[in-house]
Amino acid sequence: MDTSSAAATAARALLLLTLLRLDAAPAKGSGGAAGKRQRSCPAACHCEPDGMLVRVDCSDLGLTSVPANLSVFASYLDLSMNNISKLPSSSLHNLRFLEELRLAGNGLAHVPKGAFAGLFSLKVLMLQNNMLRQVPAEALQNLHTLQSLRLDANHISFVPPNCFNGLISLRHLWLDDNSLTDIPVQAFKSLPALQAMTLALNKIHHIPDYAFGTLSSLVVLHLHNNRIYSLGKKCFDGLHSLETLDLNYNNLDKFPTSVRALRSLKELGFHSNNIKSIPEQAFVGNPSLVAIHFYDNPIQIVGKSAFQHLPELRTLALNGASQITEFPDLTGTTSLESLTLTGAQITSLPETVCDQLPNLQVLDLSYNKLEDLPLFTACEKLQKIDLHHNEIYKIKAGTFQQLVALRSLDLAWNKIATIPANAFSSLQSLIKLDLSANLLSSFPVTGLYGLTHLKLTGNHALQSLISSENFPELKVIEMPYAYQCCAFGVCNNYYKIQNQWNKDENSSADELQRKDAGIFHVHDDFEDFLLDFDEDLKPHHSVQCSPSPE
Repeated sequence: MDTSSAAATAARALLLLTLLRLDAAPAKGSGGAAGKRQRSCPAACHCEPDGMLVRVDCSDLGLTSVPANLSVFASYLDLSMNNISKLPSSSLHNLRFLEELRLAGNGLAHVPKGAFAGLFSLKVLMLQNNMLRQVPAEALQNLHTLQSLRLDANHISFVPPNCFNGLISLRHLWLDDNSLTDIPVQAFKSLPALQAMTLALNKIHHIPDYAFGTLSSLVVLHLHNNRIYSLGKKCFDGLHSLETLDLNYNNLDKFPTSVRALRSLKELGFHSNNIKSIPEQAFVGNPSLVAIHFYDNPIQIVGKSAFQHLPELRTLALNGASQITEFPDLTGTTSLESLTLTGAQITSLPETVCDQLPNLQVLDLSYNKLEDLPLFTACEKLQKIDLHHNEIYKIKAGTFQQLVALRSLDLAWNKIATIPANAFSSLQSLIKLDLSANLLSSFPVTGLYGLTHLKLTGNHALQSLISSENFPELKVIEMPYAYQCCAFGVCNNYYKIQNQWNKDENSSADELQRKDAGIFHVHDDFEDFLLDFDEDLKPHHSVQCSPSPE
């Protein structure tokens, strides 16, 4: 603690002790009545002790003014949800120990100079949901202890340049849900300790260069739900500590290259804009990124090096980037756990894909143009692979070998004619396999002992029976022809057809064995692979097979 802070604390303690002694001493001729009035509670308000101080709740009482007999020992005062339209400059000046003041939900249109004078201990001030059209020009100045200020949900369109002067301890500032059209650059220069700020839900259209240049302690900045269509190339310069930046729901049509200045950035959101391309080396200045949210943009082009050297990135999802023809180079992005890249024109994967992504758990490359597959052996943490709707014609013996964690494999809607006998032999955790709508004439069963869901519909050349002995855990199966269900003992039974795919993949085989399964109704698009089950427990373990024999 520095000398000035220590002195202030000591002075506050001395003042409190003095007032307590005065409060305890009987007033002349009053039998102590004066002392009792010091701690009185305004009519209809609720008061409760807070150590040597008191908490006062006068919220939602229909008050039109600040109560006159507030205790000087109040540490908390809630005047929210009343009808207080004016705040006299002398009404709160004696509340020296007040740390939190709530004035939200009143009709305040103006706060005069001196309204908060004397509040030497104030840390939290709430002025949201009022009628303010500008930030009070002088009332907030020099509240040296103030840490949190809420001005959201007003009608503020103007922030005077010096209105925050002296707020040397302010950490959190809410200015969202107002009518701002510009960034109040000058006003922010007085906030050296600010850590979090929201300017969301305004009408801001442009962020100029060095808009936040003095906010070197800012960690969180929300700018979502504005009308931002342009950013200065240096608009984020100076934000040395920023970890979260939210630009979602704006009108950006170009990738915000200005984010490269944010060396500490961990979470970046620019989804729901109009951005069509992500350039090469897009995040070259953001090595700490953990999450990037950019869905709901009409992205078509992505630079091959756009996501390189992001060692902390966990999830990457690109849906519908139709002009991508090459798999991105993810060198240095070694922590990636989930990769989704669908609806593109990718024809092949690099042989080194698993060397680049050793921690990958989920891989979704559906709706591409893949013809051949590399060996996934080094992706030993993979739990789900989705490759449906591609042009794959061959599965090699070693393609999926040693993927001991793999639980779900979707190869539907490809051109696979043959699969080596041992292609699935080491997939000891596999419970869901979809090979529907391929060209198979035979099906390898080795290694599929733990399978609970199998889908083979649409393989018209696959006409032989498959023995149920190879699938002791099987709960739901779809075959090309009805008679093939006889091998699973369902020829004399009738089952109501239901959607049964998409069950939680984290369920264990034992859990699945205890739950009843209905039959999957075959849809034309085959988009859903995983099976969904009824929650009712059944005493028997019947296999549900479709199409059901007549």
